[in-house]
Amino acid sequence: MTKDAPSFPAVWREVESYLASGVVVAHNSSFDMYALRDAFIANKMPFPAFKHFCSYRIAKYAVKGYRSYSLPNICEALNIPFGVHHRAEGDAIACAKVFIECIGRAGVDSLEDLQDKYGFKCGEFTVDSFRPQLARGGGRSTIKPKIAGDPAKIDMGSYFYNKVVCFTGSFQYGSRIKLLQRVADIGGIPVDSVTTAVNILVVGQQDYRKVGDTGMSSKQKKAIELGDKGLDIEIMSEADFLSNL
Repeated sequence: MTKDAPSFPAVWREVESYLASGVVVAHNSSFDMYALRDAFIANKMPFPAFKHFCSYRIAKYAVKGYRSYSLPNICEALNIPFGVHHRAEGDAIACAKVFIECIGRAGVDSLEDLQDKYGFKCGEFTVDSFRPQLARGGGRSTIKPKIAGDPAKIDMGSYFYNKVVCFTGSFQYGSRIKLLQRVADIGGIPVDSVTTAVNILVVGQQDYRKVGDTGMSSKQKKAIELGDKGLDIEIMSEADFLSNL
C-alpha cells in the first residue's frame, strides 16, 4: 500500500505547519511519537518543536471503571461517534473528541493543570531532544517479576513502565515468554498469574477446547471479577499491547 507513496521528508513538508509549535495528541503516543522520532533520525532531519499528549493515558486518568481504553472502546463508553478504525481521518477526529471530553471531565482550566491533577508530564520534541510522556512519582513496585529485564533498555516513557503485566492465550507476534521479556526490558513487571497486584492483562488467542463457550480463560475471568470489585485492572488485546509498546 505504501511502496509508491511519497517519502517521509516529502510528507513532512505538507504536515509540518500543523504540528510545529503546537500541541499534538495521539492515542497510544508511546507508539506514534517514537515512530516519528525514529523517522526524523533515519532521514537525518532536525526535530520539530511541539508538546504531545496521549489520549489513551488521559482517558485512563479521567474515565475510571473501563477494562479497555482502545480508541473504539473508549469512544463507545463516552458516546462519541466513531467511523472506521485505523483510518487517519476517523482516528484523528475520535482522538481529539476523546481528549477534549477528558479535559472537561477533569475540570481543569489548562493543560498545565491537567498534568498537575493527574501527576504526569507531557511529552515534547525540541530542536535537539525528544521526551516521551512520563508519569511522575511512584516508586518501583515491590512485586517480584517473573523475568529479569535489561537495565540498558528501560524506558520510563513506556505505558508499561512499573506496571504489573500478565498474559493469557497465544500470540501472533511472539511467544508468551518473548513478550514477557519485552515487558521486563522496558521496566514493566511481568508475572504469571492474575492477582490484586496486576495492572494489565493482555489477552491473546484462546483455545476454545480449553476455555469453553465463554471464550475466556481463568485469568480473564479472574481479571473481570477483580474489576467488578473495583480494582483498576485493564484488559488489553494483543493489538493494543503492541500499539502501546
